[in-house]
Amino acid sequence: MNARAPLVLIAAGGTGGHLFPAQALAVELKSRGIEVDLATDHRAAPFAGSFPARRMHVLPADTVRSRNPISLARTALRLAFGTLKAVWLLLRERPAAVAGFGGYPTVPPILAAWLVRVPSIVHEQNAVMGRANRLLAGYASAIATGYPKIFADAPRLAAKAVHVGNPVRPAVRDAAARAFEALQAGAIRLVVFGGSQGARIMSEVVPAAIERLPKALRARIEVVQQARPEDLAEVRATYARLGLKADIAAFFDDLPAKVAAAHLVIARSGASTVAELAAIGRPSILVPLAHAIDQDQLANASALAAVGGALLIRQPDFTAERLAEDLARLLPDSGRLSAMAAAAKAAGRVDAAARLADEVMRVAGLAQMREKAPA
Repeated sequence: MNARAPLVLIAAGGTGGHLFPAQALAVELKSRGIEVDLATDHRAAPFAGSFPARRMHVLPADTVRSRNPISLARTALRLAFGTLKAVWLLLRERPAAVAGFGGYPTVPPILAAWLVRVPSIVHEQNAVMGRANRLLAGYASAIATGYPKIFADAPRLAAKAVHVGNPVRPAVRDAAARAFEALQAGAIRLVVFGGSQGARIMSEVVPAAIERLPKALRARIEVVQQARPEDLAEVRATYARLGLKADIAAFFDDLPAKVAAAHLVIARSGASTVAELAAIGRPSILVPLAHAIDQDQLANASALAAVGGALLIRQPDFTAERLAEDLARLLPDSGRLSAMAAAAKAAGRVDAAARLADEVMRVAGLAQMREKAPA
């Protein structure tokens, strides 16, 4: 009778920003002969089919939305109930470790791991630590980070932290193999996306900015753009009126390949977006989400801009006029685009999933299983 394969419980908030790096870790762990379960919330249902988990466990969780005492009490009760359910889950499934990727659905499994003495590790994707991970950092056995030196002012946390980078999906690693195509005299390929909290402003600003470009430059542009379903018709109509080749959709399941084909990307600066842009190595204009409590997107964009891989535009400055000015300077400058692509690529880590898997296995006491499982 074969011995049961070790199990790692991955905990992640139910959005793509948390689930994509969690998925990358799951793929890497499974390639090493380790079983994976996913603990998340109800929002993960659309991703469940592609996540390589043995089972998905939906646990009660809630987000701190305000300082209202009633709201805080409700959130605390829901997280406490989720933690009790997570304790039962850990006692039943007996994982070798729990790996958390942030978001409040991570809180119950990591607290439960601390309570029942299961080793745990949290991964912080952003250049500043998010609220849920800040809450959990003291309880976790180890901390992995997407950016270096984020605990410069917290030596106790720095002592158990290791910089691994941000894991990227296999599709991103595949796209990273495509070299940047230096801009010649032909088409200029733009890719525009903003996620659920960013697509509206992209739909309002980017088409209007392109319309303001000199006619000869504008005529060379080809656009791939994500837009909200309610904005699709208007965005398509604008590009059609301008006579541009445009692929507009609410969702692209091959976005990494489209990014790899781009000469310039315009996007928000969530941790997964910045990690994927760096791994693939493409120049970008990044517009951080203005109202994020932790200003994590601003920190992420600033880090890539500081090494020359991106141009940062704060949301209040992200107007059609400002973007048109930047595009008019940037797009004709093939040398600068190539330099930005190289700088972004130098900042990327396509091996982050493997490095994180090494840390998970170290924490779990499974270091002897580092070799890949036979295909």
